Amino acid sequence: MPSLTTELGYLALILALLVVPRALQRFLVPAPLSCFAFGLVAALTLEGVGRDTTLTLLATLGISSLFLFAGLEIEVGALRRGLGPLTAHLGVRSVTLAASTWAAMAVFDLPWNAACLLALALMTPSTGFILETLGRLGLDEQERFWVTTKAIGGELLALLVLFVVLQSVSMQRLGWSSAALVAMIALLPVLFTALGRYVVPYAAGSEFSLLVMVGLIAAYLTKQLGVYYLVGAFLVGMVARLLRERMPALASEENLHAVKLFASFFVPFYFFNSGVNVPAGALQWKSLWVGLALAAAVTPFRIGVVWAQRRFLVHEDSRSSLRVAVALAPTLIFTLVLAGILRERYAIPDALYGGLLVYAALTTMLPSLVLSRPFDLDVTDMSPTSERPLGRA
Repeated sequence: MPSLTTELGYLALILALLVVPRALQRFLVPAPLSCFAFGLVAALTLEGVGRDTTLTLLATLGISSLFLFAGLEIEVGALRRGLGPLTAHLGVRSVTLAASTWAAMAVFDLPWNAACLLALALMTPSTGFILETLGRLGLDEQERFWVTTKAIGGELLALLVLFVVLQSVSMQRLGWSSAALVAMIALLPVLFTALGRYVVPYAAGSEFSLLVMVGLIAAYLTKQLGVYYLVGAFLVGMVARLLRERMPALASEENLHAVKLFASFFVPFYFFNSGVNVPAGALQWKSLWVGLALAAAVTPFRIGVVWAQRRFLVHEDSRSSLRVAVALAPTLIFTLVLAGILRERYAIPDALYGGLLVYAALTTMLPSLVLSRPFDLDVTDMSPTSERPLGRA
């Protein structure tokens, strides 16, 4: 069989992942799904591609930079502005997460921690993907604000639950891991301040590289804690955002744009690598039926819950409530990450693993199918300036 691990092979892969998926977006196929499909094809046709350490490194850069960008997107002022509805949203999300955990235990006969991870995989919006595609969905300013706020709030809750569940093997491990995480959060501002005082004045324009470097180191450290790369990278982005007044260049608009471009280059490798590592046993008809069943049961429930919150608690009109709810449907990245953890740590059946992949694909395609040029909205709303999340106004 042909091999990827040649100079020509890598060049062909870069071309395929950066050009072809973007071209397929005109047919309403999200680029991450195309990259994932390419990975599946590569696993079947290229020898040893799943053991390629270079590809693994590129994938790690992708997922880390994506969550670094998601952390940088947090705007405390915006979260305060929507604090009441956001608190209600997180309260409802906590209840639905608990109910989903109980349902997963009953339906799939899983232990509580695996069932909770499965519930997170099904219920958590993929904030990085949502923020990247938000400007193309035709939402107005208020709708984009609420989608951004709810997605970020839901991600914060999901990361907290993920940390607790993965460290709940024993109270001692949970205690030590929590102390290590708190220490990391406390030391990050000190590290950024030191870099800003002793490095940046002598290396103009180095803020971007320092931010990415710290993000990767923190991602590696949280991976060693057993809570995956995304937690550390997200924390670095969040801390950098909170330090914006003291260190304006660190989370400046230019740096945010640079991190977004950096992530957009490497993220396709993460989805490709995820496709490459799908086990052969997951490629069965039962996976399709499981995925369709999950989508049919969970997606209307998720959309209905958010719609009811917007309609009856915030008193939004029904059409706007539906647009916000549908825009929050994609779960792609969280589903892929948690499906991998469930497979590695809890040995879930291949059919369930494959079903989660199908579910992630369906929820990810839904906004593109429903909200592209939705409800005759004004096309001027699709201008480049409208693509900035409202939290950063």
